[in-house]
Amino acid sequence: MDVVERCLKCGIVPVVVIENADDAVDTAKALLAGGIDCMEVTMRTDAALESVRRIAKEVPEMLVGAGTVLNLDACKAILEAGANFIVSPGFDPATVDYCVENNVPILPGVATPTEIMMALSRGLKLVKFFPANIYGGLKAMKALSGPFVGLKFLPTGGVNGENIKEYIEAPFIAAVGGSWVCTKADISSHNYAKITELSKAARDAIDEVRA
Repeated sequence: MDVVERCLKCGIVPVVVIENADDAVDTAKALLAGGIDCMEVTMRTDAALESVRRIAKEVPEMLVGAGTVLNLDACKAILEAGANFIVSPGFDPATVDYCVENNVPILPGVATPTEIMMALSRGLKLVKFFPANIYGGLKAMKALSGPFVGLKFLPTGGVNGENIKEYIEAPFIAAVGGSWVCTKADISSHNYAKITELSKAARDAIDEVRA
């Protein structure tokens, strides 16, 4: 099973902000205990690179990706640290081209038909829609899925435990992203039991829709 298939099967890719690398492994294990086996560690903190490195080494059953990857230099650094896939908030051609040429799964952020066409021209079939709640949410993605047959979205921004079923039910949604199952506050306070509880609730909601 490849990276994209893993993300699709899981149905949710948590957006994880880790401020202390010592919390990385336990956070990954808490997500796994709740049935989530893929995660996006955002490159917004000084601890992010080391966090990915530790998760990749110590929790091999977790598919760990890097988010908020803004340029090619950052992409190369995080891949060297062990990231399994790349997520970016927008479409950086140099980064996307490098990943495609080197068979690295990448989910670039898109919000317009032009950006989608740029992704499709490079053979991508799954893209991040961000920020989903600002750019029209489900209505926008439904409209965009019309001319772009076969394209799947991973929306992030505004997805939460209250509306996850609504998103997962849409045929053009492959999986969702979000931070509600694994908040920065819960990570910092080592509230791993809550992370596991929220992760299980999200997975149960996804399984209920897909049953």
